[in-house]
Amino acid sequence: MKKVEISRARKIWWKIGIFLRKLLIYVISVGPIPTHVAFIMDGNRRYAKKMNLGSEAAGHTAGFLSLMAMLIYCCELHVKYVTAYAFSIDNFRRGQDEVQSIMDLIEEKIELLIQEDSIVHRYKVRVHFAGKLQLLSEPVKDAAQRLMASTSDYTTILLTICVAYSSTDEIMHAIQESCEEKRSAIGGCKLVQIVDMEKHMYMETAPDPDILVRTSGVDRLSNFLLWQSSCCYLESIHALWPEICLGHLIWAVIKFQQNYSYLAKKKKLLFR
Repeated sequence: MKKVEISRARKIWWKIGIFLRKLLIYVISVGPIPTHVAFIMDGNRRYAKKMNLGSEAAGHTAGFLSLMAMLIYCCELHVKYVTAYAFSIDNFRRGQDEVQSIMDLIEEKIELLIQEDSIVHRYKVRVHFAGKLQLLSEPVKDAAQRLMASTSDYTTILLTICVAYSSTDEIMHAIQESCEEKRSAIGGCKLVQIVDMEKHMYMETAPDPDILVRTSGVDRLSNFLLWQSSCCYLESIHALWPEICLGHLIWAVIKFQQNYSYLAKKKKLLFR
């Protein structure tokens, strides 16, 4: 009897929690809502050590669950684009065993998202992978292609996962592709312009972010979206990535709303 009462109490509190979350999101939606929120997911390994989880893989798994939670909250807020920094090109400099372990983990999580009952299918999330994808292992590349194909018709929100990514490489890639395009063009302007560059960016599928959130209390961009973040609100959170919660996201949106007029004017001046 006691187990039944405990189960009933949990369901009641769960429903209350959902109601309060929807109420909070409704209130915050009165102000301007960001179109694009980007995340630097920092602190998975430190979280594993802090919580004595036994392995770094457990920290990355906890980080994956946090990303899914943030994706749900952004869907409920009607954010149209979410970008997550999952694996930097610089991370390939780590030990071979560690890199292989991370590749295996990325493949495992992608396979979970491919399943029909996953969050991306339930919420109609289109998934896109951005970066120098040829550096990924063949199983990861294959899984990524299958996930992108299976979600290509969804329009609720676009989740861009940056793997084998750095802004330096993205800019160099855009320059090289633009120069090649200009060389092969017959007639017309031969000078590379901003519009040419942006057409060949890895992140050309999404507008510039409105909010860029970094966890673990570090105040740097770590070579992430340097080209795209000139007019966005930067939010540094002291919590490690697996510890991020709805409150952190709501607070970032509130700060974005407080600075909305300034950011809009700055963007207008920059792109006029």
